[in-house]
Amino acid sequence: MKIAQVAPLFESVPPKLYGGTERIVSFLTEELVKQDHEVTLFASGDSQSAATLAPMCQAALRLQGEQVLDPIVHHIRMMELVIQQAPEFDVFHFHTDYLQFPLLRRIAVPAITTQHGRLDTADLKTLFSEFWDMKVVSISEAQREALEDANWVGNIYHGIPADLYAVNRKPDAYLAFLGRISPEKRVDRAIKIAKGAGRKLKIAAKLDRAEKDYFDREIKHLLDDPLVEFLGEIGEDEKQEFLGKAEALLFPIDWPEPFGLVLIEAMACGTPVIAYPFGSVPELIDDGQTGFLVKDIGEAVSAVHRIEEIDRVKCRQVFDNRFTAARMASDYVELYGQLTCGASVGIDKLLPRIVNSPRAFANFSRPYRGGRNAVER
Repeated sequence: MKIAQVAPLFESVPPKLYGGTERIVSFLTEELVKQDHEVTLFASGDSQSAATLAPMCQAALRLQGEQVLDPIVHHIRMMELVIQQAPEFDVFHFHTDYLQFPLLRRIAVPAITTQHGRLDTADLKTLFSEFWDMKVVSISEAQREALEDANWVGNIYHGIPADLYAVNRKPDAYLAFLGRISPEKRVDRAIKIAKGAGRKLKIAAKLDRAEKDYFDREIKHLLDDPLVEFLGEIGEDEKQEFLGKAEALLFPIDWPEPFGLVLIEAMACGTPVIAYPFGSVPELIDDGQTGFLVKDIGEAVSAVHRIEEIDRVKCRQVFDNRFTAARMASDYVELYGQLTCGASVGIDKLLPRIVNSPRAFANFSRPYRGGRNAVER
């Protein structure tokens, strides 16, 4: 199967440091190549892959600093270059939110878009009301709740390579926080939990320029404590030691997390998770088996003191059963096959909207007359 993977350009694939979406695109792409598919990866020029790389810009946009004033410019250009090559592929797989939606109505090649971010905004409700026919994939059931009427054609959990991490059966005496410094990730809660439990906390976190004021105002002073060690942003090659040696990963979020890649990274290391049960978290963490779901600081502190109840080897077994890259790729290949074979994916949701909405019916039945790749629907 000839597959086009279209990645965001903010980070390379795989990312040099932080970058959850780009990391998943990398894992998926490499696994598809292993499964003997012909894959082209549209990504930044500093990306690395066993697939055919189609460089869309010289390097990851975030790492170019002030040389890139408007990243949307580069993404719009990429969309044009990608769509020009539509006849060369059996299926397109986009990871770029919704920028491609207007173009996908004008090509004949099947396409899906995995939604990697939060979807609970009024703006997105308006957008998806117009683009009701776009085939989208969720990364958790919880992610769908804000856009129940979208044309969901699959729910596919993320996966990472089985050999990327290994179980550490004898952790050191510290808790870990891995992610971004932002209000919704609540590193301040993690600090309170660690202090309440009398445990050392190591923080490996990305700090964007957009969050600098928040960091200076709310977080910086909390780091001045002998129990807190701020490491900054770490790369893939440092995660095994950081996560694997931790007693537990703290995930005290305050938002509807669409997935939480760090949760399965911790599981792969055998490291249990102490997390607030928002968004996808209850789908991923089995309370009492791979960690503890808590509602407040007090419960989290108690969970730290009970963390030895969690069998680290069983944590890894759950990962092997549910969250490998091989499983993720197989799920996507099955979905690609349904699309390319003309299966009526999502038609149960589309037909009522076509019948009951005059505008939807007009859009569905009217041929598009422009563009060299235009097709009649």
